[in-house]
Amino acid sequence: MARTAIAYTPFVPNSHLTDVAGTTIDATLVTAGVVINSVNPERTLLRVTNTSGATKVITVKAGTGPQSWMAGSGDSATTVAATTGVEWLGPFTSARFQQQGTKLYIDFAAGTTGTITVFKLPKAL
Repeated sequence: MARTAIAYTPFVPNSHLTDVAGTTIDATLVTAGVVINSVNPERTLLRVTNTSGATKVITVKAGTGPQSWMAGSGDSATTVAATTGVEWLGPFTSARFQQQGTKLYIDFAAGTTGTITVFKLPKAL
């Protein structure tokens, strides 16, 4: 099963961003994971909520290939508190997390429910 692609929600420089609902974490996302295409890891933030009755782990996968020369440091695993947990992850180091083809992979522990939102930080103006 292929990973589900999630698009960026860009922050707006010198303006505002009304809160967004995010993408629902369902059985498909838990089984196959998520991919962010055309990723810029250093400008990527993730907001993950957990509505499950137990803590859950969100994993940002270490990259593969020669561009990920720091991948030996391994995946990044973050525990999200049960029921009302919210965690912000990132920005990320491309040398550790970028997959070939400028992608970022995220996996969820079995039984994870909640939402994930992928934000892109703007360049400084």
